[in-house]
Amino acid sequence: VDRHPSADEVVAALASAGDRSGEGQAVAVLRTASSQRDVGDAQVLAARAQVTKAKADLARAKELAAKQIISMAQLDAAQAAFDAASATLTATERQVTAATSGVSSAQAGVRLAQARLAAARAARDNAALQLSYTTITAPVGGTVSRKLVEVGQLVQAGQTLMSIVSDSGVFITANFKETQLARIRVGQKVDLEVDAYGGHAEGEVESIASATGAKFALLPPDNATGNFTKVVQRVPVRIKVTKGLGPEKPLRPGMSVLANVIVP
Repeated sequence: VDRHPSADEVVAALASAGDRSGEGQAVAVLRTASSQRDVGDAQVLAARAQVTKAKADLARAKELAAKQIISMAQLDAAQAAFDAASATLTATERQVTAATSGVSSAQAGVRLAQARLAAARAARDNAALQLSYTTITAPVGGTVSRKLVEVGQLVQAGQTLMSIVSDSGVFITANFKETQLARIRVGQKVDLEVDAYGGHAEGEVESIASATGAKFALLPPDNATGNFTKVVQRVPVRIKVTKGLGPEKPLRPGMSVLANVIVP
């Protein structure tokens, strides 16, 4: 015999077929229990109305029986109807109480399913985080010039894996004598001669260091020892390449370049 499924059955079936986490099934059970409780509440109201009617009918039957207007059989029938309505009300109220317990149990199931889902999501996020640690992204784009690691090798935090030469933002560091800085300014044009390619390229003074190169050495000299010999210091000047060098003539780290700043 074919019959149309109820809304609660459809919700439970969809949750069971489409949700693998378990939360959907628990929600479906909760909706079914809530619907059963609502139906029970309506049945209780109807049963109470029947009890009220049967009680009124019994009272009238007693008055009429006392006046010998109706027979005792009719009085007994009114009494039996009242007793049946009272029993139906009691049974319905018990069903509602059971349905309420089912709702509480379903709500506990929903909370348990949500806790399990949260734990599963936390485990998934932690696994994704651990997996992301296995991918090391280069801070700049460029060419790997030196590789210090092989496939299958164990690495540690802070270990150098490879050296990358950036293919953008190429610049030249020219170490001018401190006696040559009097007329050098940021923005001045620079004529460049690269030994590897010959010819000339163009650049521009980008910045002048705030200290000499010796101050950034591993063991900077200390001239306060009493044996001072004056040595002309050199100051790093950063020069940006503007013309004459590029993909066909790449400027590689460590190349020799002669820089002539064009000063007024």
